[in-house]
Amino acid sequence: MTTTDAPLPVFERLRLPDTGLSRDAYAYAERATPDFVFFHSVRSYVFARAHARRQGLHPGTDYDDELLFLSCVLHDIGLSEDGNGDQRFEVDGADTAAAFLRSRGVEERRIAIAWDAIALHTSDGIAGRKGPEVRLAQEGIGTDILGVQRESLPAGLADDVHALLPRLDLGYALSDAIVIQADSKPQKASPLTFPGALLRHHLPHGAQPTWYDLLAVAGWGDKPVGATTRRRAQTPEQVGAMFMEYLEAGDIEGLVSLYEPHAHFALTPGAHLVGTGAIRQALQQLIDSGARLTLELRDIRQVDDIALVSNTATLTGAGPAPVVSTTTGVLRRQPDGGWVRVVDV
Repeated sequence: MTTTDAPLPVFERLRLPDTGLSRDAYAYAERATPDFVFFHSVRSYVFARAHARRQGLHPGTDYDDELLFLSCVLHDIGLSEDGNGDQRFEVDGADTAAAFLRSRGVEERRIAIAWDAIALHTSDGIAGRKGPEVRLAQEGIGTDILGVQRESLPAGLADDVHALLPRLDLGYALSDAIVIQADSKPQKASPLTFPGALLRHHLPHGAQPTWYDLLAVAGWGDKPVGATTRRRAQTPEQVGAMFMEYLEAGDIEGLVSLYEPHAHFALTPGAHLVGTGAIRQALQQLIDSGARLTLELRDIRQVDDIALVSNTATLTGAGPAPVVSTTTGVLRRQPDGGWVRVVDV
């Protein structure tokens, strides 16, 4: 018995495209993917269709309704065992869906549209510039996963659909499924892809290279545009030594270069400043006072690109007697490898 011989209740209740191909794709997705993925895929079509109506688009005239359904119901087939190849899940899914449609005799022109809809469904700014089926599929998927345009849905539609196809904590369950695939096959999660961005949250800090890490090892010797020609602190410990050197020389630009643009700074208790503009003024006053500062390292803790540094600070020349205090700073390594202060209190 084929899938067309037995009516599927969901088809009648949600008025899904009632064609043999649609039912076959529905049955394939239901069999191949876990419920949270399958329910999400069907809901995505229902929401995409609602967006089409709101935009005044008519099935059969302005867009191919069956093709929109196929694109939505198969858009996460890359998270199935069938679709778990060596590419990012969106592309694996597009290839798997294309093979399924080809086996059903679908013409290549329509297969190409479904491929685009599936491969590009996580690519904001690209899917929306393609044909109506590709754009509507992404809109429906975005509504179901992130609530994009949910306020524009007809009243009660989401409740009715969720009663039939519960969410099952979709957002987190889907994220976990992508990460599980990527963790076992790192080639599926290039750092510059959506799976790569998800995987980065589940790896030790620094294990997944950033864009700037990739630039640093490109081999072309590129430097940040407008980067200062002055030397940079190559270790967290050097920041304190360079601060003392620049203060001694009255080099305000050197001092400011040791801070991130939005750094937090407190030279004295209660005087909390944010940003290099305010920090510049405070440090210039320190230079003008003739004060000198000695920093003696007490402790340092570093985890990848972040360091926590504690110093014993002795301030002289600003008053009748030296002032001894303990300072704490958070430092961060920059894309060019130099260390600067994020917090200095």
